[in-house]
Amino acid sequence: MAKPTTAAQRRVIAAADPVTGRLSGTDAQLTALVRLQLAFRHPRPPHAYFLTPAGHRVREEPERAVPETAPVEPVPGVFAARTGTEDTPPPEDGPARTREVRGAWLGLVEMRRMTNPDGDRDRPCAWERTHLVQAAAIALEAAGRAPARPGRDGYRVTPTPQPEAVAVREPTPEGVRACATALERAGWQVSEHSERAAPGAAGRYVLVSPRRG
Repeated sequence: MAKPTTAAQRRVIAAADPVTGRLSGTDAQLTALVRLQLAFRHPRPPHAYFLTPAGHRVREEPERAVPETAPVEPVPGVFAARTGTEDTPPPEDGPARTREVRGAWLGLVEMRRMTNPDGDRDRPCAWERTHLVQAAAIALEAAGRAPARPGRDGYRVTPTPQPEAVAVREPTPEGVRACATALERAGWQVSEHSERAAPGAAGRYVLVSPRRG
């Protein structure tokens, strides 16, 4: 059975630095949070402990019980990136979803700072490069774009044959440009292309890939 966090662990998480997620606590407390995958120990001195994206979510919603197998990654588990291609329509948006998206995005930014060699928060990290569709979807939703769903227009993020690129589509040229702008600001490289959407009709989409430098 999944083991929830204890009250003491939730207090340690709640006391983390609001910007960096740096933790303070006893060795036993911090080690337990690492085991729960809610924290990680930085490999460089002074080897401080920081919240993982899952830990950030616990701080955003401390009343939630967090399983012992809570993921380090910002997508699986309690949070699921919305790509606009879901077979089952996701629940309607609300304040809880807004908090989850914000927590996932802040987790990605912190992961960039901690894992990019130069600590650059404006350039996608290794996790984003191996989860292109989910990472692009998080960036879009965090920027205020809405995913497509039955009866509602929105963005759709899909993989492409290119190893480090995904395609983002919107029904209108304005929507396509807005998605391109949002992804550029999130550190992605974008290029706009045309495609034959239907006989006699041409559509536009953007091809996006993580910026390297």
